[in-house]
Amino acid sequence: MLCGCQLGGRVFRKFSGIVRQVQIMVDEQKRPAQNALLQTLHRIGDADTMVEQIFEMIGHSKFFSDFTREDVERLAAFMQVYRADAGEMIIREGDVDDYLLLVIEGRVEIAKTDSQGERQAMTVVGPGATLGEMSLIDGEPRFATCIALEPTVFGVLSRDSMVKIIIEEPGLGSKILIKLVTLLSQRLRSTSSNLLHYLER
Repeated sequence: MLCGCQLGGRVFRKFSGIVRQVQIMVDEQKRPAQNALLQTLHRIGDADTMVEQIFEMIGHSKFFSDFTREDVERLAAFMQVYRADAGEMIIREGDVDDYLLLVIEGRVEIAKTDSQGERQAMTVVGPGATLGEMSLIDGEPRFATCIALEPTVFGVLSRDSMVKIIIEEPGLGSKILIKLVTLLSQRLRSTSSNLLHYLER
């Protein structure tokens, strides 16, 4: 009879295998990620130099709400840190990228192009916010544009790094995957609720 830990490990190993197979299929069928915009921004270095700052903002981050300091240290080893000046784009609507951003310092405006071709501001986020989760998972073109409103520092987790985490740090990988699924599910529920409210008007 399997205990909870053994069963959970077996399920996760099976799920990880599925993730890798899906990744291979996605890579074969989709255009390769360009990450062109990221290459124009200033790379500060590895995220493991900013563990303390990341850990201190856990209380302001839904993504890191139940991460321990050890979790943050292990994750930081797979992330890079970049800096953008005020007015610089860090994500551009329609671009084919494959990374998630974690805002460490600064503020970022999220905007969407309307049917008239005009960019409309949707919201502003600050330290602790994660951006670009969808493209990390499915590699589809970016849904919206993100612009630094002031000097902004952010961590980058690419899809390649996520795959490495799943293989090399399966416990951490499962935690991140659960967080991503939960965040995306919450956003889908919110969108569905807003749509239902709109249709009932």
